[in-house]
Amino acid sequence: MTQRRALLSWSSGKDSAWTLYQLQRDPEVELVGLLTTFNQQSDRVAMHAVRRQLVELQAHAADLPLFPVDLPWPCSNDDYEAALSASLAEILGQTAFDTVAFGDLFLEDIRAYRETQLNKWGYTAEFPIWGEPTAALGATMIAAGLNAVLTCVDPKQCPANVAGRRYDAKLLAELPESVDRCGENGEFHTFVTHGPMFQGTVDVGVGETVERDGFIFTDIRANST
Repeated sequence: MTQRRALLSWSSGKDSAWTLYQLQRDPEVELVGLLTTFNQQSDRVAMHAVRRQLVELQAHAADLPLFPVDLPWPCSNDDYEAALSASLAEILGQTAFDTVAFGDLFLEDIRAYRETQLNKWGYTAEFPIWGEPTAALGATMIAAGLNAVLTCVDPKQCPANVAGRRYDAKLLAELPESVDRCGENGEFHTFVTHGPMFQGTVDVGVGETVERDGFIFTDIRANST
C-alpha cells in the first residue's frame, strides 16, 4: 500500500489534535510532522497565544517533529504566504511529503483559500474531520479522553468568563446556543493537554487572564518550569 506522507497544520487546539488522531488511525497516511505558525514578537501561536515551549511538549507527546513557521508582527497576508511557502520548501528538503492536513470543520472560504495556496505551491490539502456536526464532535472528543483548556475567547461571540476553563461536557452545556460547540467561528481557542493522540500528558497550569486587542487570553505555563 502506498501511503500519503502528510504534514499536519497544528494550532495546539482540540480540532487539530482530533485530526491528528484520525490520521494516526488511517493506514493510508504516514505522518511526517506538525506545522505551526508562531508570532515572532511574542514567540506564541497566533490567536491561541500558546507559548512555543508548550507546542514543543505537544509534539514530543505525539512523537512527531515540530516544523515552526515564524511570522513577523504585524503580518500581512503576503508576509504570511511568503513565510509559509519558504517553510514548506525547507521542510521538503528534510523530509518528503505529499499533502498538508487541516482541522477545519465547515468554513468554506478558509478551505478554498488553503486548497488554492497549496495547489499553487505544488501540494495538496486535506480535511479529515470536515463536515462533522460540531456538537456531536465536541462530545465525542471529550468522551474519548481529550482534555483541553480554553486559552482565547472572543467576548463579542462568547462569554468572557469561560477563558481558562476546561473544554468539557459542563462547559458545552453552559454555552449559549449561538456559540459553536467547537468554536469554529472563532468564538474560542483551546490548548490540548491530553488525549488518545498523545503518549502522555502535557502538564500545565492555568495562569493570568487578560484582555488584549479585544480578546480574552488565559496564559498557560508548563508545570515543570
